[in-house]
Amino acid sequence: MFEWLKQWFLGITSMVLRMPVYLAAPMMILVGALDSSLLSLPEVNDYITIYRVAHNPSEVFYFPLFPALGSVIGCLVLYSIAQRGEQFIKRRFHPAHLDRVQELYRKWGVFALVIPALLPPPMPFKIFVATAGAMGYPRGRFAAIVLIARTVRYYFWGIAAYIWREEVLKALKFLEEHFFEVMIVILGLIVLFFLIRWGTLAIKGRSPKAGETEASYSD
Repeated sequence: MFEWLKQWFLGITSMVLRMPVYLAAPMMILVGALDSSLLSLPEVNDYITIYRVAHNPSEVFYFPLFPALGSVIGCLVLYSIAQRGEQFIKRRFHPAHLDRVQELYRKWGVFALVIPALLPPPMPFKIFVATAGAMGYPRGRFAAIVLIARTVRYYFWGIAAYIWREEVLKALKFLEEHFFEVMIVILGLIVLFFLIRWGTLAIKGRSPKAGETEASYSD
């Protein structure tokens, strides 16, 4: 079931690893842009950054910048599409989820974009990008926030790969040898996350509102 995914995932990683940096850099920018715009390549940027730095420790100073720049480009593409096409957002995302994200923007402001940009899946991110475009969030501020947050994220992985290089290389070898088992565990955790989230929302939806509670006391 996952054979094609394993071949693609490990194939692109090995290809970037073998490339000289002047080819690996635009490749990572392209992958980052695709992942953050209309395609979904979850964890690929993180994994390749870790893999590359673990094998080339001297690149820790600059290589994490490439996926960060690609992510900003991809986010700006999605931002622009959402800004010009309201129907695109409604087709891609559930209206209730969009309302929830807009509420988070009103409540938390900049942190509603920073936190999803920092965290890996299953934390959703594209819906926050699209909503920012639809709400007319300032483009320059949006790009700066995404760049800073993504740079922090990828440098975190790069520095971790540099500090714990031997352990990371062992973990990467384990992943290559047990790819299917790891994928099953990851998918299981993602499903569990969404089940818990769905259950929490369902419980909140069934909870009586304040006005209804007061009315029941007066009956």
